[in-house]
Amino acid sequence: MMNKLQSSPDKSVYLVNLGCPKNLVDGEVMLGLLADAGYTLSLDPEQAGVLMVNTCSFIDEAKEESIETILDLATYKATKAEKQLIVTGCLAQRYGQELRELLPEVDVFVGTGEFLRITEILEQKRRALEKRERVLQSDKKSGRVPSSGPTLYLGASHVLPDHTVPRIPTTHFYSAYLKVAEGCNHKCAFCIIPKIRGLQESRPIASLVAEATGLVAHGVREINLIAQDLTAYGRERRDGTTLLALLKALVRVEGLDWIRLLYCYPNYLDEALLGFIAAQEKVCPYIDMPLQHISDRMLRRMKREKSGDGIRRVVDRIRAAIPGVIVRSSFIVGFPGEREDDFQQLCDFVTEAALDHVGVFRYSQEEGTAAGTMADQVSEELKEDRWHKLMACQAEVVRKKNRALVGEERAVLVCGQDDHGRWWGRTQGQAPDIDGIVFLEQCLAESGAMIRARITGASGYDLQARCLPEQPLQQPTALDLAVASP
Repeated sequence: MMNKLQSSPDKSVYLVNLGCPKNLVDGEVMLGLLADAGYTLSLDPEQAGVLMVNTCSFIDEAKEESIETILDLATYKATKAEKQLIVTGCLAQRYGQELRELLPEVDVFVGTGEFLRITEILEQKRRALEKRERVLQSDKKSGRVPSSGPTLYLGASHVLPDHTVPRIPTTHFYSAYLKVAEGCNHKCAFCIIPKIRGLQESRPIASLVAEATGLVAHGVREINLIAQDLTAYGRERRDGTTLLALLKALVRVEGLDWIRLLYCYPNYLDEALLGFIAAQEKVCPYIDMPLQHISDRMLRRMKREKSGDGIRRVVDRIRAAIPGVIVRSSFIVGFPGEREDDFQQLCDFVTEAALDHVGVFRYSQEEGTAAGTMADQVSEELKEDRWHKLMACQAEVVRKKNRALVGEERAVLVCGQDDHGRWWGRTQGQAPDIDGIVFLEQCLAESGAMIRARITGASGYDLQARCLPEQPLQQPTALDLAVASP
């Protein structure tokens, strides 16, 4: 690969993936398509011939990060005129027309419905740039310079690749995301995603099982199911496809150890689904359920389906059905019209419900959303203050819950060593990248192994544990180690 990379720098790609895991999978698909077309992956933007940013535009912070990354890569492009700078993803889909004028450094904007054409698009742009250079050389004496600027490929709101489309995972070799659907049918007042990604479209179960089987064959032991609304998976197909039916198929995939559910709305969390999760060792007892608020008044303004009492009943029902379940949620502070009593209700709920993991977002006023034009917008200072207060409430919950884990045994997926040489891993109750981790003492296993460990302490959101040598360790296979090698 390195020889090819050095001899053909114009066909090497440096990709920065931003935003959520759903966007990450899109980026991995683009890498797979480019690899099939003869491109190679570069880890050095200075050497790469193609610089790509797969962007997010969900909230202001995501948009700012996307723009900063584009401008950063533009500095590398400035050193070599033949480099291409490509912007893909939600920011391109949402603001491509405006950014065409603001970011002339970019060669191509590719929207969320066009990324499967990435190789064709790059080739078209390359030919256009070569033609421009020839014209420029022929006209340099006359002083005429042909016009140029970014090309737009925006198209439809989304595409949904199946298992036959190549994909190069960029996560650790033992863990992968599996996108089961695209788009969303909810009309939450704060969210722009349905306007960017469109309505929900679910993949067939057979396609998902085929992709999961292929991932496991390359060393994956943990699959995290993702969608804008996981629990609504398959409902629009009206052919009996449901999340429960998908789980029943996935648990039969040999070699797959953990299946985790991310982005579950409270809808469709029925007794049959919860009972299956409780009964299956492969399905992590982990429910990620974005609740956003607990105040009835705020939930109505947000256009959410559940009331505060309804949310409490759902949480109680999940805990009753799945012993030891880990519940993760996210909340928004500073939504338009949020009063002090609304916020206090939220603080009280976070303390009383004692959810295992909580993410807190400061409300971002987004054009094109129902909330964007609401009166009573909350000041940035008050949003920041409320964010710190709610995070403090959750930190105390986590401190108590982690302290209660000391002395207990847990299955741990060994993830490797950090920059300080410390071995670490994750339990079934710790999703990759968003939850805490477990630092491991006396670890004799390799990355990707499943071991037993006893919790010995906690620090912040992370745990410490001692590996149990008396337990048989599942060492990774030769294939696992080959995939993990650089």
